[in-house]
Amino acid sequence: MIVKMNKKRMFLIPCIAGFVFVFVGYMADVSFATISGECSNCHTMHNSQGRSPMATYGDPSEPWTGEGPYSLLTRGDCLGCHGMGTGNRIETINGSDIPQVYHQDIVDLAGGNFAYITGVKGSGASDAKGHNVIDLGPGRLEGTILEDPPGGHGPNPNIFTCAGHGGCHGYRNDESGLASLKGAHHRNVDGKCDIADEVYNSYRFLKYIKGLENPIDDWENVNSTSHNEYYGETTPALSNFPNPCSSCHDMGNEELRPPSSTISGFCASCHGNFHAVSGIGGDSVSPFTRHPTDIVLKGTGEYAAYTNYNVIAPVGRTTVPDTPSDTVTPGTDVVTCLSCHGAHATDYPDLLRWDYTGMIAGGGGDDGNGCFVCHTTKDDS
Repeated sequence: MIVKMNKKRMFLIPCIAGFVFVFVGYMADVSFATISGECSNCHTMHNSQGRSPMATYGDPSEPWTGEGPYSLLTRGDCLGCHGMGTGNRIETINGSDIPQVYHQDIVDLAGGNFAYITGVKGSGASDAKGHNVIDLGPGRLEGTILEDPPGGHGPNPNIFTCAGHGGCHGYRNDESGLASLKGAHHRNVDGKCDIADEVYNSYRFLKYIKGLENPIDDWENVNSTSHNEYYGETTPALSNFPNPCSSCHDMGNEELRPPSSTISGFCASCHGNFHAVSGIGGDSVSPFTRHPTDIVLKGTGEYAAYTNYNVIAPVGRTTVPDTPSDTVTPGTDVVTCLSCHGAHATDYPDLLRWDYTGMIAGGGGDDGNGCFVCHTTKDDS
């Protein structure tokens, strides 16, 4: 589940002719990075100019081609800016950097790349490689084997989208698309998101989620000193019995919200059985029946050797830091869903960050890849 225009990268979008955003870049002493510039860069009052629609996508061969009009008087829907399909992971238009979640660059941004799903990039098309949102085009999910999210319940695959109802970003209520993000771009809190009570001040516009958006290399996890910081807790959120629905649903306004402000809690709002009480046995100690998240990385044994931050298997922090840290503290830092999985899509099944079939116990590796970043001794000969 999802920009320099908004510093939030995780919803998908191909290019629109003339769809230009002007943004304020990150500065260490500035906490807001909101859209600035001519309103007509993004909005059209009547979707009409010279007897032609203003909202016309540049490539009519793409499945998401349309002419509008679109919600919030914009010149494009969510598929208008972040999925241009070019060779650049960050596009620069009129001086504004626009992160791409659908592209053919060799390097991906921290959230991954939907192009692995369609086969535009990687080892071949597969819905299993990512969150196969309907925004990728009509028929994307035809023949899918999934009726619900693995390990839980959530939006029907036929309505799974980038934002709003059936999506990840914005207000997860009865609105979908840009309508669910209303006001967020113009009020965006950039960088440290430790309040997270509205869309605009939440991490990557994932409402209620805390975290630090990389202030050094926007939208990227580059190395141990330049990366996002994910928020986690030491104990996984458990279902509220006898009314488990109240764990994720605000019964007052019917808004879906995670059982905690952690990234793992967010994932659990759809994949609950993988992370909540029914998934790990109701406590936070082994033996586990499923790999736990929002749990402390042990400070003893093999785990104690993971002390230098590795973007292959990022950890979570129990408080949102001001800057990225290159240090991992076993016994304090936590395992999150993103320690193993990408957010949008990767080139591996189940959105994994690495090839799971290449994880060979006793294979004599170097503790620098995949499972063995944390399980540092299990690949020893």
